[in-house]
Amino acid sequence: MVTQVTSFSRNGLSDFIVQRVTAYILAAYTVFMVGYLQINGDLSYADWRGLFDQTWMQIFTLLALLSTCAHAWIGMWTIGTDYIREHYFGDGANGIRLIYQIVCILGLAVYVIWGLKILWGN
Repeated sequence: MVTQVTSFSRNGLSDFIVQRVTAYILAAYTVFMVGYLQINGDLSYADWRGLFDQTWMQIFTLLALLSTCAHAWIGMWTIGTDYIREHYFGDGANGIRLIYQIVCILGLAVYVIWGLKILWGN
């Protein structure tokens, strides 16, 4: 049996709720962006800059970025624990799972750092 040491939370219900809440946030962000693009048509760099220079949009985008990472981590953790098991990989499954999770964490960390630099960088 796989322990939940690297899970986002300590139980499946919390993970389920986090995934649903983050899905709603991402859906709201997507609906807003699609609506904004449809209303404003051709956008210049100045238009985009004007939108993303507003604090509320930076916070909304950061919330969407963090929601993407939380949502992705729960999904990737679930895939890793479901499919990287001794049944498929033998005794090396724990090492492979650890490498998989480290790569996932590093990828998500780079994604967040890059997003922060884009949002609040010069």
